[in-house]
Amino acid sequence: MSKDETASRRWNGETAPRRTRREYVAHAGAVVGGGLLAGCTGNGGGTDGAGNGSQAASTTGEGSDGGDASSGGDASDGPDGSPYAVTMAPAGEVRFETVPERWVASDGGFADMAVALGRGGGLAGVGNASRYYREVYDELPGVDVDRDAIESHPEVRTKEEFYELDADLHLYDPQMLVNWFDWGDDDVAEIRDNVAPFLGNLIFRRSDGWHDYRYYTLYEAFEKVAEVFQERERYEAFAELHDEFVADVQARLPPADERPNVFLTFEGTDEPETFSPYRLVDKGTSKKQWLDLGAVDALAGTDIENLSSTNRGELDYENLLSIDPDVILVRGHERKSPAEFRDTVLAYMEDHSVGGELTAVRNGRVYRGGYLHQGPIHNLFLTERAAQQLYPEEFGAVTSDERLFDRQAVADIVNGEFEA
Repeated sequence: MSKDETASRRWNGETAPRRTRREYVAHAGAVVGGGLLAGCTGNGGGTDGAGNGSQAASTTGEGSDGGDASSGGDASDGPDGSPYAVTMAPAGEVRFETVPERWVASDGGFADMAVALGRGGGLAGVGNASRYYREVYDELPGVDVDRDAIESHPEVRTKEEFYELDADLHLYDPQMLVNWFDWGDDDVAEIRDNVAPFLGNLIFRRSDGWHDYRYYTLYEAFEKVAEVFQERERYEAFAELHDEFVADVQARLPPADERPNVFLTFEGTDEPETFSPYRLVDKGTSKKQWLDLGAVDALAGTDIENLSSTNRGELDYENLLSIDPDVILVRGHERKSPAEFRDTVLAYMEDHSVGGELTAVRNGRVYRGGYLHQGPIHNLFLTERAAQQLYPEEFGAVTSDERLFDRQAVADIVNGEFEA
């Protein structure tokens, strides 16, 4: 019998599911809390009900979007192996009998969180491998992920794949599957109940109308994932390193009136003719480094909206010239080196009859715009790079060997070689 036939029979109730450790994880709510199945004591709503804890990390530049300001007080920790619960919108309360081992992440941001917590060995697949940038791990001694798992399952978004992978945890916002990939709520419930729970939140931007429940900052979401994996000490070590790093960089920034204005855009071609706008007022995690660095939005004062699933507006060179930003940051080219980007995208813009008139182009200040999905490790590298893009006089050129944070210290946290 083929895997697809097996999966189809499971969906129709023709086969009795195996009673595995994974299934105990997914159905731990039946053991703890009077019959509640994992994943849903709340469904959507404006808060995740976690209002009684204290936040361990600062969230400079991201901001919280309603709901509780904490993310640490809702879990019933199980250091002795006892069951525990983690609450995160939109899934609600998710109960675990044991710590998940095999996991799938919807994007590189949530995958990076698990890797940062020393759980990279459990990676079974990702929802969008093309935007999971693992190259940063090459600079961290002893840190890596299973590339075979990623290459074998680079776009996990169908029920067949979730059944096939049979993971213990899905680090996905289930409403993303509903709104982007035509799942129904019954499909989400089926995979949650028959395979493993969902826990995640679409946090990289805040401009999708369907996302009517609370958002999380990068470190609020990271703390939730740490609760799931019972890795509180690693999370706190990362939070401390992050806060010190950001504070040191911010102390060296020029006054606000001396900072360049920035146009952030997505355009994945080497010969761009139009540009999809991102607004820095959107506090999604993909903007975190720019907000932490006090970047000035070149679109301030305009009615141009942030790129979203419903807004696909684009600007041409004439529109861009009317704004004439000091710096242009182009997303969609993260697989290129800085030199490759300059030799393709910037070179084309320099030769363009209108594009060549832009201040940022004339001054060579057109750069790669950073990842859409970033986790805590990614964020350290992207903040360093962004500081050098915006303020090279202070932090060194982006192509220099200047380092703003300690790679070995990051690797030590991931590898568990640090003092708690």
